[in-house]
Amino acid sequence: METLTNASAFARLRAALSRLIPVWADALLAERGLSVLTVEAYRQDMELFLLYLDEWSLGHGGLDSMRDFRLDEQEILLFLAWLRARQNSGRSLARRLSALRSFFAFAVEEKVLTVNPVALLESPKLPQYLPEVLSREEMERLLAQPDCRDKSGCRDRCLMEVLYASGLRVSEVCGLSLDDIDWQRGLLRVFGKGGKERLVPLHAGAQSRLQDYVAHCRPRFSPNSRLLFVNRSGNGLSRQYVWKSIKQYALAAGIRREISPHTFRHSFATHLLEGGADLRSVQVLLGHADISATEIYTHVQAERLRGIHRAHHPRSQS
Repeated sequence: METLTNASAFARLRAALSRLIPVWADALLAERGLSVLTVEAYRQDMELFLLYLDEWSLGHGGLDSMRDFRLDEQEILLFLAWLRARQNSGRSLARRLSALRSFFAFAVEEKVLTVNPVALLESPKLPQYLPEVLSREEMERLLAQPDCRDKSGCRDRCLMEVLYASGLRVSEVCGLSLDDIDWQRGLLRVFGKGGKERLVPLHAGAQSRLQDYVAHCRPRFSPNSRLLFVNRSGNGLSRQYVWKSIKQYALAAGIRREISPHTFRHSFATHLLEGGADLRSVQVLLGHADISATEIYTHVQAERLRGIHRAHHPRSQS
C-alpha cells in the first residue's frame, strides 16, 4: 500500500505513473505480443485512472489542502465505482481491472510501487451470452447475395466464403496475403492474436471461389500490395467495410437479427460441432489458447437442440 502524506508526494506518484504508461505499453507489444488495438485499449484504461486521480485531488480541495492518499484495494474499488457511475458495463470494468492489474504489476517490477493494489482483487463475474449463429439455410441465403458479375460483388462473395469456410476473425481475413495461401494443400496461414500462427484448411468449394477471385477479379482492382482482399483504390479492406457490407447483404437476405463478421466465426464453429467435429479440433481451427473459450459453442448447440425439442415434441405443445 502506498500512503502519501502530502501534495508533493501525490504529484510525484501521478507523474511517475504517467511516465510509466508508454513504457508499459511498449513492453506489452514487444514482450507479451498483444495486438496494437488491445494495447491501445489498455493504455486508454490507464489514462482513465489518471483522470480519476485528478478528480480525486480536486474533490479533496486540490493539491494544497489534500488529505492522505492511499493507493490500495479500497481506492481501486472506488475507482471501479467511479467508472460504474459513468455507465461502464461489467465487461468494460473487467477489462479495465485487467489493465490495472497488469500495469501495477509492471510498476512493482520497475520499483515505482512496492505493492500491486489490484493483485488480490477478483474480476467481476460476467453473464455468459450465447453468440448469434446463423442456420445453414440462412448462411446459404447470405452467401448468395453478392452479384458476382460486379468486381466488388465477386470479392465480397469470396471474402464471405472464406470467413465461413475458415472461421477467421475479421482482422485475420483483412490481413491475409497472397503468400499466405498454400494452393497445393488447400491451407491458409493465419496470424492471430499475439501474432500466433496457425494453418486453417479450406474446403474445395471455397478454394475454387478463391482461385477464381485471385485469377480474374482481384487484378481488376489494380492492387498496391500483396494483400488478398483489396478495395477500389487497390488498398487493403478495412474491418469497417467488411462489417457494413455484411450488414447490407444480411438485410437483402431477409435476416433481421444483428449479425457481424464474427457471426461467420460463430456459425463455422457451431456447424462443425453439429456435424460431429470434436471440441479440441475446433479449438485449434479457431486459434483459441484456452479450450474454455471454445466451450461456449457446446452451449449454443445444446440451446438449439432444446429449442427444436420444445417446438416439435408432442408433449411440449400441450
